[in-house]
Amino acid sequence: MTTLAIPESWASVLADELSKPYIAELADFVAKQREAGSVYPPEADVFAALDLTPYEQVRVVILGQDPYHGPGQAHGLSFSVRPGVPPPPSLVNMYKELRDDLGLPIPKHGHLAKWSRQGVLLLNAVLTVRESEPNSHKGRGWERLTDAIIAALNRRPEPMVFVLWGAYAQKKGALIDETRHAVIRSAHPSPLSARQGFFGSRPFSKINTILEGWGQAPIDWKLDEA
Repeated sequence: MTTLAIPESWASVLADELSKPYIAELADFVAKQREAGSVYPPEADVFAALDLTPYEQVRVVILGQDPYHGPGQAHGLSFSVRPGVPPPPSLVNMYKELRDDLGLPIPKHGHLAKWSRQGVLLLNAVLTVRESEPNSHKGRGWERLTDAIIAALNRRPEPMVFVLWGAYAQKKGALIDETRHAVIRSAHPSPLSARQGFFGSRPFSKINTILEGWGQAPIDWKLDEA
């Protein structure tokens, strides 16, 4: 039976969820999809967000939908691409807002791992996709697992900031206790919706203001050249 290689810091808090039958079915589905064609991200990167941001270190969650579906783009972090890959349109708009919000220069690369290492969990709701077929792995079980991840974070005593951009992400808000955690909502940075409330929403400074109010260090959002 195929299994999912969940990083240890997460496997312990998700033990009950990982024992459910749908997990094995999901793992088998993804394995068969890989046998039949190209699936992104590569197998070793599916849980990169959980690898780079262990459970105990999460301070901010930025929720995406599903991975980029072009060759060489997805590497397991929502909105991020590998060095050398041009930033996709949603990330370009995030960078524009970062510039307008904090005055930071727009990076020439789209690699967001620096954010992950500071406690920013860049989590997609669905963790795999077939090449050139967005949402092709929707409804196969990933959403149940990522709901369980959010629920596990919600149970943690330390407060954190959840960033929900767009209607899809905002549905996950039902899993979050807003009396203990902070939630930032706005339109999605996609070119289809960025002008409907994402631009001007200043999420990066809001996150840091909240963290500093809790006595935590702010996130250093500046991305050095790759």
